[in-house]
Amino acid sequence: MPLSDIPVLETSRLILRGPEPQDYPDFRATFSSYRSRFMGGPLNPYETWMLYAAEIGHWQIRGYGMWMMHDKATNKPLGMAGGWKPASWPEAELAWIIWPETAGKCYALEATNAARDYFYDQLGWDGVVSYLDPKNLASIRLAERLGAVKDPDAQTVDGNDVCYRHPSRNALNHSQIADGIAMEIRSYHDPLFQPKGYALD
Repeated sequence: MPLSDIPVLETSRLILRGPEPQDYPDFRATFSSYRSRFMGGPLNPYETWMLYAAEIGHWQIRGYGMWMMHDKATNKPLGMAGGWKPASWPEAELAWIIWPETAGKCYALEATNAARDYFYDQLGWDGVVSYLDPKNLASIRLAERLGAVKDPDAQTVDGNDVCYRHPSRNALNHSQIADGIAMEIRSYHDPLFQPKGYALD
């Protein structure tokens, strides 16, 4: 799929669009930092370049991939969210990463919820998983807020990850999970909102 054909998704705060050359510096900075420790990093310059090329190529090979998320008001880049299925992945994955300075503002929840809706409603997926490092508590919390549950019987990528299985479209429709996601996202729209406890992506 050419980059120009990648669909653009919009939420109340975000624009999700395909990766472009000008997005690479933020990608490189994150994947060469400690922030990427649960996603194979920190990576050296060659590895970050190859991974970014893979992000772009994934769209052409699979017809879906990871979107760059941007603040709708300022166009500031915030991170990535979308679909990911390299050759060795057992199932298509819903994945995400937030740039370090934008964590804790519910951007990842808002973006992954929109991406999952797209995969279900536009591509007809009947389910999706997330492969997570068992030490990555922030991403595990996010998967659980999306309604995903740990699937101990699922095949993992390399035996060092855990598989969280997301609810199907039918299970999400008119559910407490969907209502809870919408309510949490609305809370973060209020500039005066201060979440209690650990900051969540």
